[in-house]
Amino acid sequence: MQLDLFTRLLNRVRPAAPTDTLRVGETELPVEFVRNAKARRYILRLTPERIVRVTVPRLGNRAEAFAFAHRQTSWLEQQLAKPPRARHATEWRHATEILFRGERVALQLETHATGCLVKFADQSFALRQPATNLRPAVERHLWQLAAHELPPRLHELAASLAVTVQRVTVRNQRSRWGSCSRAGTISLNWRLVQTPDFVRDYICVHELMHRREMNHSARYWRHVADAFPRWAEAERWLKAHGGLLR
Repeated sequence: MQLDLFTRLLNRVRPAAPTDTLRVGETELPVEFVRNAKARRYILRLTPERIVRVTVPRLGNRAEAFAFAHRQTSWLEQQLAKPPRARHATEWRHATEILFRGERVALQLETHATGCLVKFADQSFALRQPATNLRPAVERHLWQLAAHELPPRLHELAASLAVTVQRVTVRNQRSRWGSCSRAGTISLNWRLVQTPDFVRDYICVHELMHRREMNHSARYWRHVADAFPRWAEAERWLKAHGGLLR
């Protein structure tokens, strides 16, 4: 009996075989399953090599992971339709468009006798030295802005929902928009400053509701819906635009 249980756990998610493919439009894409014990939900991404990578949470299984990927074929079609350079751009230069507060804005690099100035939307900051790739400096500025704006906003929402929070941090999370620990620490992704305000608030509320339910049960989602009726709209925005923020 113990051996049978061990076998089932071992086979819950096996390395992807060559025959694991997902039909997206007229294209067959290979599917790769990656177990992550810290993940709380299934996560889907399309790699630069056009591999569908599904992150599987600790209690998830291969069948559910594949079904999750199958439900996202419309999103995958959108990703395939984008020019590769637009989808996987690594450098930001003068006139590159980025998302800021949910809007596309162009980066402007101004060179003066005393140095360089980067501008976008209502933001501006000086560069210590000239650079062709503006991405590191712009991301550092966005992170600093997030560290200034996100914790007060989360505390404001927590107070309105009568939820207690011990600590708020702003981090560079690659696969999550936020997280909540059992000790009451909530971590938020600095890229939330690139999303619309209602999406930012949704992620804050999403994590705050984990102070009531440390899971993604039906009861948890009822808490989310009661606290933030626009949650489904926010999820759709993240699904449509989230890939541009990675």
